[in-house]
Amino acid sequence: MALYRAETYRVEDSVGFMITRLRAAIFATVDREVAPWGVSAAQAAILIYIAHGRGNRAADIARDYSYDTGSVTRMIDRLVKKGLLRRVRDAEDRRAMRLELTAKGQKLTGRLPAVAARALNGLLRGFSQAELDQLKGLLGRMLANAE
Repeated sequence: MALYRAETYRVEDSVGFMITRLRAAIFATVDREVAPWGVSAAQAAILIYIAHGRGNRAADIARDYSYDTGSVTRMIDRLVKKGLLRRVRDAEDRRAMRLELTAKGQKLTGRLPAVAARALNGLLRGFSQAELDQLKGLLGRMLANAE
């Protein structure tokens, strides 16, 4: 059964539009907190992504965050220039470069989960644990449908 119909579709009622706006709100909140540390929310997300072992290549980041490879390369270049990341030639594929956190990057990344938790807790104000679990389950189902 189709839950959306073309003849009654309104962008402001679209789950996709709401998720896009929510992502922007999360990033804006995180941006305010991490700006004094010299990084953006998008850069912080890359650092956490690498620290948590989600991936260690620019292509991984581009795929999972739906960024174009050019913007990922520019963000990585900035993080390298700030001394937070380094590029290391992959031992298995000499053509490929892996990304690693520097000691400075590890120190900063250790502070980022608290920032993310505050941002999410602010947006989840008034939610119960059961509602959060349900929301995560529903989003997980949507992601599974996308694959």
